[in-house]
Amino acid sequence: MDAQGRGRADDIDPADQWVLNPQTGDYELRLTPSAGQSSVPGPRRTTPRDGRRDSRREPQDVPPQRRRREPQQQAPAPGRRRSKPKKKKKSTAKKVLLWSAGGVAFVVLAASAGGYLYYRHLDGNITSQDVVGAKNGFSKDEAFNILVIGTDKRTGKGNEGYGDKGSVGHADTNVLLHVSKDRTNATALSIPRDLIVDVPDCQAKDPETGELKTIPGSSDVRFNTSLGQSDRDAGCTMATVKAVTGITVDHFMMADFNAVKTLSTAVGGVEVCVEKAVNDKDSHLKLPAGKSVVKGEDALAFLRTRHSFGNQGDLDRIKVQQQFLSSLARKMSSSDTLTNPRKLTGLAEAGTKALTVDKGIGSLSHLKDIALEIKKVPPKNLTFLTAPVSDNPADGVVHKTVILNAAAPPVFDAIKNDVSLSETKKKQKAATDAKLKGTKSAAADVRVDLYNGSGKTGAAQATLTYLQNSEDVGKSSQMGNKPDQAKTTLEYSPDQADQARRLADIMGLPGSALKEGKSEKNDQGLPAMILILGKDFKGAGTPISGGGTAKVDAVKTTADKTVCAK
Repeated sequence: MDAQGRGRADDIDPADQWVLNPQTGDYELRLTPSAGQSSVPGPRRTTPRDGRRDSRREPQDVPPQRRRREPQQQAPAPGRRRSKPKKKKKSTAKKVLLWSAGGVAFVVLAASAGGYLYYRHLDGNITSQDVVGAKNGFSKDEAFNILVIGTDKRTGKGNEGYGDKGSVGHADTNVLLHVSKDRTNATALSIPRDLIVDVPDCQAKDPETGELKTIPGSSDVRFNTSLGQSDRDAGCTMATVKAVTGITVDHFMMADFNAVKTLSTAVGGVEVCVEKAVNDKDSHLKLPAGKSVVKGEDALAFLRTRHSFGNQGDLDRIKVQQQFLSSLARKMSSSDTLTNPRKLTGLAEAGTKALTVDKGIGSLSHLKDIALEIKKVPPKNLTFLTAPVSDNPADGVVHKTVILNAAAPPVFDAIKNDVSLSETKKKQKAATDAKLKGTKSAAADVRVDLYNGSGKTGAAQATLTYLQNSEDVGKSSQMGNKPDQAKTTLEYSPDQADQARRLADIMGLPGSALKEGKSEKNDQGLPAMILILGKDFKGAGTPISGGGTAKVDAVKTTADKTVCAK
């Protein structure tokens, strides 16, 4: 460095060049010009190169210009504070002139080239795979599902003690991340590696020739064999998720053990919590009771250990992984990370090197767009849960695998229909919102006739079964079909308003669906409200409005809460 403390342009750390753009709210890479370059062009040369002056252009009798003397500042009177002189703000016109000057134009061009080269550097870090089933590109205006896969492949230095020796890279950790269309909520669903499933036939591309080959499916096998086994790629794992849950996966991101080390280090460590001290001989994890910050090797050991938590099985390890991911989400969205250019650059380097993604999102611009969309979701509305499972009775006394239970379909339906699993608040118009306010009758007092105008076969019967068996609405009847209509409606007489509010609460009806009018006599001759299911009907038990919270029988946590591992 020189006396002024400025280094050469090529010695500048890219982390020091990230500047907040107030118009977009994003950090942008801007390499500053070197100290020796001026932002204002100098005066034009008027002297010929031979040194002789042109007397016609420069009269000799013009006296030299005097430099204006600055008035001396008087010392302030005793007891009075000297006010700071106000800096003159450059006018817009002057700013435009400065930035359009030839010298500055060159500097800006050089800076842009540097930013472009660093952008290309990060872009080149990304590894992508061409898999069947992944979408081409990313849309900012739609809900999206990304399957995050952690493999058990022992790649990288220091990972010999983890995973299965000689593993081809099975799907060891699997999290299906769903982000809602309105970005008010997201769901991170963990799928156990030991879940017994049927892996469907799938197509994978030969990495050498690019030719498609069909890989036969397998029945009653562990979910983790959907990757690696028989040359299955991540597209086969995506297809297995679709077959098991009915949810279409748009993209995948895959990471190995090294990703945990580098990402946790890049953010300066992740806070975790354990109820009792841990000293695990297998993973070499040592933690005191309470909160600790882990990164690098310790972070990986925390995620891989099984013998220190719960029943020492995979389901308890999933809970630990969810705690870690929740804490990582809080750390990455904190001001300490988002306002620290050095951490952001470290994250950019670590993230682009650690992940393998599908070609549809295999560029820095797409990954940035995805990160910014996820960032819009408040941590309190990012829900973590595990697919509802039970021990596999086929295992006998020693339980090694699990199977889905009856609580799983409602969870899958909620994700498929873009329904939140956490409480979210939505603005409603005052007029329609007022219809939902007031006393509510007991569910057993609700009398309603159901009609199917959704165009979906069996919708009214499925809703009737749900209302009677799950919500205690016994005075309900299924009356058949009506012409298809776009929206679900509930018509009621004025004296049934309390019943209408109760049914709206049960079914997640918006205020706009309620119509005060008249009731009809049911098959017993008693007045009943009229519920007509519309095309906005998503499924029995799923809120009609798309807002509200789906009722599922599963243990949930949210990213804003700290849960200590037991």
